Amino acid sequence: MTFEDLVNYAKKEGASDIHITMGTHHAIRKFGELIILDPLPPGNEARDMIVDSLTIEQREKLLKGDDLDFALIMPDGTRLRANVYHQRNNIAGSYRLLRDKIPTFEELGIPEVVRKLVNEPRGLVLFTGPTGSGKTTTLAAMIDYINSNSAKHVITVEDPIEYVFYHKKSMIHQREIGKDVEDFATALHSSLREDPDIILVGEMRDYETISAAMTAAETGHLVLSTVHTSSAAQTVERILDAYPPHAQNQARTQLANNLKATITQVLMPDIDGNGMIMGTEILINNEAISTMIRENKTHQIPSSIASGAAVGMHTLNMDLKRLMREQKIDEQTARLYSTNLREFDSLR
Repeated sequence: MTFEDLVNYAKKEGASDIHITMGTHHAIRKFGELIILDPLPPGNEARDMIVDSLTIEQREKLLKGDDLDFALIMPDGTRLRANVYHQRNNIAGSYRLLRDKIPTFEELGIPEVVRKLVNEPRGLVLFTGPTGSGKTTTLAAMIDYINSNSAKHVITVEDPIEYVFYHKKSMIHQREIGKDVEDFATALHSSLREDPDIILVGEMRDYETISAAMTAAETGHLVLSTVHTSSAAQTVERILDAYPPHAQNQARTQLANNLKATITQVLMPDIDGNGMIMGTEILINNEAISTMIRENKTHQIPSSIASGAAVGMHTLNMDLKRLMREQKIDEQTARLYSTNLREFDSLR
């Protein structure tokens, strides 16, 4: 079997990920479940699959011991996000299959209140959730919607570029870390001189990037980004904790003034086992939440979200209960993805 054969098989099965490891079985992830493939691949098949997908420069980096994070395009146009790494003195590769077509808001099941955020003239909109929860795809849907409906200049900074956009009504420039620019913070500082309306930052992972993104939001741009957290309150804390102690008071004020919303996502197997369905937690920044952030009372945020249905807010548990009522997920799945079972059990 070749790498292309394995990708085609994964696509046919509706898998989201492929795993290749020297010395053991290939595997795919389908509707959230990892499936080990038989039979055991012969000889150097796994190594050949991984190495054949690399450029000469990438092979040299791998030989030096570096891990690789890159986008890959197959001959038929299929795009993958790839990570090649070392384990037990061998190499392994994990490959995320990307959709051929950017899905719409309706196809993803994104709440109406999230769609309205694309019309914000400035501020910070954060998508959070674990790896594989669909954050990048949701961001791609937002950019595609903007591209189809507004005349905006959008700059994306990604590591790596996953979805490719072509100009429609908007102009979109995509910059890849390691190829077009050195790092997120450098790209953000540079983007402020490039007349953007909207800046997409692939991930806010360190103080330099967070600080630069906050400055961009503060100076009149709409900034979209992701954070690896599992709730709105945790997202606020993660951002503030990235700042040095002497700068945290100022950071609270900046975040209170510039945060527009956080959307936490989880992707779960549906009740029929034939696909995945999205659950969300939504925080829309209002005067009460802004005050909690400014006064360092983030522990009160979940209660404010729970009582904010009138403006489109809900906790993850509230959404899990809704999906159960609509018979889209079962209770076992809902409990598995809940981050607060005590609260979950208290809801009808």
